[in-house]
Amino acid sequence: MSRSDFRLSYEICPIILVGGIAQDLPEQMMPIIALTEQGNFDDGLVSGSVALNNDEYFATFKVLPGSKLVSNDIGSYPFANQAVAANALIGKPVPISILMICPAKFPGDYMVKAQIMTALRQSLNQHNSAGGTYTIATPAYTFDNVVMLDFVDVTSGESKQVQYEWRLDFIKPLLTEEDAQEAYNSLMTKINGGLPATPDDDGYVQWSGEQLTSDIQTGTTNSTTGAKNLQGSSVSPAGLQSGTTQTLMG
Repeated sequence: MSRSDFRLSYEICPIILVGGIAQDLPEQMMPIIALTEQGNFDDGLVSGSVALNNDEYFATFKVLPGSKLVSNDIGSYPFANQAVAANALIGKPVPISILMICPAKFPGDYMVKAQIMTALRQSLNQHNSAGGTYTIATPAYTFDNVVMLDFVDVTSGESKQVQYEWRLDFIKPLLTEEDAQEAYNSLMTKINGGLPATPDDDGYVQWSGEQLTSDIQTGTTNSTTGAKNLQGSSVSPAGLQSGTTQTLMG
């Protein structure tokens, strides 16, 4: 990837609006520069008759530290062992933050800047209200199906300009169809991968999941899966009366 391609993909147009106000566009996608470069688009940027250099774009973008690729939570109660603790992880939505830098560069830019920012705010509000999502391209990973949380002024005091740095906060919720399917498969695999706790004809089961057979006449409870010491396991009422527990060496 050339430097110009890198800059275009990750610094000039890393945000794609999906659905929402872009639902009537091809692939239902709209690049963020369609909103930040409206004047240049009207002047022929789409047709290629306007060639902008890197200093002529209204805004540039930068991914901020703190974005997550994986985020999990785990219970604070004690676990029986490490395997149980590993199976107790719960996936959490992952946050992504992008810094938009849009300083006034030329005389009269403040007037143009107010117009662009007003239109950008209205467009993003309309997109969010319509259920639109975003695709965020970063050098490490492309986040899709994310939603916007905040659009915040984070301008520092290092410059005499005001309101030229804005932080866009996004989050990828665990509500997409593929994520829900993955979560369902993970859980059900853990459940279905264990031994089924099948009761015997009298409704007795052993915690290990092994099927038991009860002998009401003799008062014994037998395992059908081999050599097991069943002392402490459930037995039939007849077995409680006789106090008989058998160990089968199958």
